[in-house]
This record gives sequence, C-alpha cells and structure tokens, in this order.
Amino acid sequence: MPDTTSAAGLAKPTKIKVGYMPIPDCAPLFVAIQRDYFKDEGLEVETVPVQGGGVAQPMLQSGALDFAIMNYTAAILAEQSKPGVMRVVSDAYQSAPHTFKLMVRADSPIHKLQDIRGQTVAVATLKSVGTLTLQAALEVAGLTMRDVQVKEMELPHMILALQRRTIDVAWMTEPFITIWASQHGGRELYELMQGRVEDWPIAGWATGGEYAERFPGRVAAFQRAMIRAQTDVETEPRLVHDLLPTYTKIPKDLAQTIKVGVFPRTLEPARIQKVADLMQEYGDTKGRVDVQRILMPLPGTAPVSPSPSATTPEPTS
Repeated sequence: MPDTTSAAGLAKPTKIKVGYMPIPDCAPLFVAIQRDYFKDEGLEVETVPVQGGGVAQPMLQSGALDFAIMNYTAAILAEQSKPGVMRVVSDAYQSAPHTFKLMVRADSPIHKLQDIRGQTVAVATLKSVGTLTLQAALEVAGLTMRDVQVKEMELPHMILALQRRTIDVAWMTEPFITIWASQHGGRELYELMQGRVEDWPIAGWATGGEYAERFPGRVAAFQRAMIRAQTDVETEPRLVHDLLPTYTKIPKDLAQTIKVGVFPRTLEPARIQKVADLMQEYGDTKGRVDVQRILMPLPGTAPVSPSPSATTPEPTS
C-alpha cells in the first residue's frame, strides 16, 4: 500500500507506535497528542514506555515501534555498528543547568567527585548519554570508567536502589532529581552538564532506516507534528510542567518546580557532531562517525549531503 500521508491527513488515520520515557524530553510528544497535531497529519499515536535508546533500537528494527525517543549516543553507536539502520527524524532535547546530576544519599560518605572511585554508579542504559557524560565527569576528577562500577537501571528504580544501598551514585535527570531531593532528602554530588558537555545535545526522535525508506509520508507527517509541538514548548514553557504528571509519577506540585532543558526545532549537524567527536575521543567509536548520515531532512529543508563514508577509520602507522 502506498504511503500517502500528507499535511491534510488521511481519510482513515494511520496508527503508529511511539516509544517514550517518563522524562521532560518527551513532553512535546504529549503536546502533539493533546493538541491533535498528529490527528491533523492523519496519524493515530499509541505511546509505549521504553527504558532508553538502547532498548528502543531493536524495537524499531523489529517493527514493535515506529518511532522512539533516542539519545544521540545510542544512535551514533547504532550507525557505526550497522550503517543505515536508524534515522533521527526530529530533535528532542538539549541540556540546561541543573537538568542532569549525579545524586547520592544524604548520609553518603561520597562528598566530592573524586570519592566516586570504586563506587557503583547507576545509569539508565549502557552505551548512552548517561555513560558518555559520566566519562566526562570522571575525567574532571582524574578518573576513568575503569575506576567505577557502572550498573544499568531504569530511572524510576534508582531511588529505591539508593535507599537499599545497592548502588552508591545515580545518574539522574528530571523529574527524578526533584523527587529524590524533595521527597527523600537526596543530595547532589555533581552537576553533569558543564565544561565539555555544557548545552549538550541529548536526544532526538528516531525511526528505523527501512521504515524511513518505506514510509516517507508518515515520517514527514510525524516531523511536522513534532516541530509544531517543539515550537509550543519553546514559547509556552509551562506546558512541560503541566504535562509531566500525566505521563510520569511526579506529583503536580513538584512538577512545577523541576528544571527543564531546551527543545530545539532543527536538526543541526554541527551541534550534534559534538557528541560523535567526544565518543571518538573516549574510544567509544572506531574512527569518526559522520552524524549527517543519520539525520533525516526536515520537511521544507534541503537534503543533508553526507560524506562518502559514515565512518572514517583511524590512520594506521
């Protein structure tokens, strides 16, 4: 069946499944649903909770999901592992001060970043924005990933794990930072998004490479809806605070106090390339990954011109 999704929509809505996480990054998705932006595009959305980009990736490939929130680190690793397997179709989130932190218990003996040596640190998913920015923090303390034990854990489970002392440090984003601090007396150890990772590109909305080729109309319709929602969130920042209690477990009063990052409307290769370049520096990728390969042109924009190869091997001596 041809893919005829258009701005005018279809007589019968096309159903799509979209993976999301209970974090501010995904607020525009729910804005687009609430304000019928997807309906205007002939799309009917079913939302599916996911743990992170690493979990969502195989679901996109298998068809269990059509679109999903995807941190750029995971997208870049997927591209290097299997070129063309994934396309980022819309930007989602960029860090701002106080939006990502390393958190500990109030009575923790860990008081400075250097004290993290030998401790267990929980991140939402391995090989992700969590591990990449943890590496940047460890570098500040003169440490490496070999100096800590990293444990993969869903964000909502980190609070209980800290209380039970099965982890020592948690890599947290909102609303969990506010929940941990205000309801459980948790303490901040380190503000993550500073120095080399200040104003850091966090995540975009992705689809499978095969899906993008088969259904370009659906992809364009999804992009248009998300651009409208990203614009709304940028101009009406309270939308995020008001919507968070509808798809997370944060109480309404606390939702009004959380710190929120930036919701870009454009996919800028130069900005997102910073992620790939830092990954290369830390040895997370073999050679340079050109992020233009994974970025889907937005409706009304010129196609991205990728370099001849997505990955440039390291020179051999």
